[in-house]
Amino acid sequence: MIRGILNAIDEAIHAVDKNGITIFYNEVAARHDGLTPREVLGKHVLEAFPSLTKETSTLLQVLQTKQAIVQQAQRYQNINGQFIDTINTTIPIMLQGQLVGAVEIAKDYSTIKKLGEKVLDLQARVNPPSRKRDAKNQLYTTADILTNDPALLQVKKQLEKVAYADSSVLVVGETGTGKELFVQAIHALSPRNQHAFIAQNCAALPESLLESLLFGTTKGSYTGAVDRPGLFELADGGTLFLDEMNSMPLELQAKLLRVLEDGIVRRIGNQKTCRVNVRIIAAINESPLDCVQKGTIRPDLYYRLNVFSLLIPPLRERSFDIELLTSHFIEMFNHRFQKNVQNVDHSVLQLFHQYHWPGNVRELKHTIEHAMIMADGVKLSVIHLPLQLQQMKKSGETKIRPLREVLQETETALIQEALRQTGGNIQRAAILLDLPRQTLQYKLQKQTKV
Repeated sequence: MIRGILNAIDEAIHAVDKNGITIFYNEVAARHDGLTPREVLGKHVLEAFPSLTKETSTLLQVLQTKQAIVQQAQRYQNINGQFIDTINTTIPIMLQGQLVGAVEIAKDYSTIKKLGEKVLDLQARVNPPSRKRDAKNQLYTTADILTNDPALLQVKKQLEKVAYADSSVLVVGETGTGKELFVQAIHALSPRNQHAFIAQNCAALPESLLESLLFGTTKGSYTGAVDRPGLFELADGGTLFLDEMNSMPLELQAKLLRVLEDGIVRRIGNQKTCRVNVRIIAAINESPLDCVQKGTIRPDLYYRLNVFSLLIPPLRERSFDIELLTSHFIEMFNHRFQKNVQNVDHSVLQLFHQYHWPGNVRELKHTIEHAMIMADGVKLSVIHLPLQLQQMKKSGETKIRPLREVLQETETALIQEALRQTGGNIQRAAILLDLPRQTLQYKLQKQTKV
């Protein structure tokens, strides 16, 4: 009865025992793979699917780690040589605390992927990329990085130094801290600023489409495919910015590492290679060492990219910048909305300093935009803020904040003030704070660590 139910489900289901031997394989999975259940049942995963490996098989990964894998892309060749692209959710089967096997539910998105590639091809035909246009679209320079924060001012100085080098750069910062602003500023100061600047979010596309976009395609590599250069070729001589690098699949990271090592790319479906001269700048929104430990970034790629790193502190650690950025965004939206807001109620600024800002500068910008839409006069008040901040104001009147949080903020403020008074000189700031220089350096690194 259970087998009948599982066979009736319109999803591919594949179950193996703890040794990787198939114990269940339904008709939908068989249709995906161009096989029959009889050809897979009783066989090891790698015997039935020789194009997979221990590293690329989600079933074998789960057997090894005993950890579920949710919504992960997988690509393999079926018996007819066709590439199959699936999204897999794979979970371990535990019985009385012991691993007895794993089961995988897979959704075939090969058709969607092909349609996506055709859309990319159509865009390339109708609106071919222009390197000059990309270069002119450079928007930000160091002048656009507004800050009074000592730690971020140090980052700006580091940015100016690394811009003139040609090394890879890893930018680390939480979502909304403005990582692309820093990356574009590097490009604007670099000798490559007359060439293309191209940005690509690695989390925006599934693996197969991202691979096509990065490396390009060759006519005949799939039905309807055309010769299309990838982003590496389009960015030749310039800068390629890869955002959310920790979302790039590991198999694609290996290909990226090869490009970084030898500067050679090969379009999908082509045997020929070409050499490119591209500066790679990558960004991640988590601690890089945490990403390596979790396995979302290959260690060898991390050490290759991390020639130079910029750590962008979150807004909650940049108390000096809250009022500066608030004034900047008010001026911006005064112009956009044709308003004349001149100042901000003290209770609003007090609330801004108490708020955690999980969305960082981007969230502050959207908060000011909301308030500016609601404002009628020349002053922003709490009643103009988004509802969640108004509610925080009401609940926060009687709420006692955790002592550790208050002490941490006090320590951060004292360190920032000492650095401000000494012009960023760590040795003199350490003397003011009556701390060893090494202790102050450790605390600064801890403050800027994401």
